[in-house]
Amino acid sequence: MNKKLSFFTFIFFSLISISIAFASGEGEGGHDSQKWIDLGKKTFDFVVLVGLLYWLLAAKIKEFFSGRRVEIKESLEKSVERKAEAEKKYREYSEKLDKASVEIDGIFEMIKSQGVTEKQKIIEDAEKAAKKMKEDAQARIEQELKKTADQLRAQAAQLSVQMAEEILKRSITAQDHETMVKEYMDKVVIRN
Repeated sequence: MNKKLSFFTFIFFSLISISIAFASGEGEGGHDSQKWIDLGKKTFDFVVLVGLLYWLLAAKIKEFFSGRRVEIKESLEKSVERKAEAEKKYREYSEKLDKASVEIDGIFEMIKSQGVTEKQKIIEDAEKAAKKMKEDAQARIEQELKKTADQLRAQAAQLSVQMAEEILKRSITAQDHETMVKEYMDKVVIRN
């Protein structure tokens, strides 16, 4: 209501100013006074037009600006809420990221320790396999040596028998041979 009163006060003082301008201009001459009258009419028309527009549009303009103020206020409140939600989500994701980093570090350490354990196990298995291979090789060597020694003994015995035969063949005469056959026959007859 005060705004309407101040508007009408403005119009009133504007009209008074125009009237004073007309009054001061009429005493000076005819041609300049016509300009002042035209200016007064135009000013009056302008003031009436502005007054009419104010009277017709004041409520809508006020409603527009007050509605706009409410929209801006709501928009700001929503922005504040969204900002708070975004900060909350940021903190949540930061916490999740920190937890994931800790878990990744834990998994890395676990894999590393398992790798060390697995490495140690592989080394132990390799050492056992090498020891077994060495033992197997030693056993094979011993078997081959025994086999070779047995073959050498058999060959030595065979050679000894052959050499004994040859020596006997050379040193035994036909008479010695008959004597041995007789002795052998006597032993066989006595036993049976």
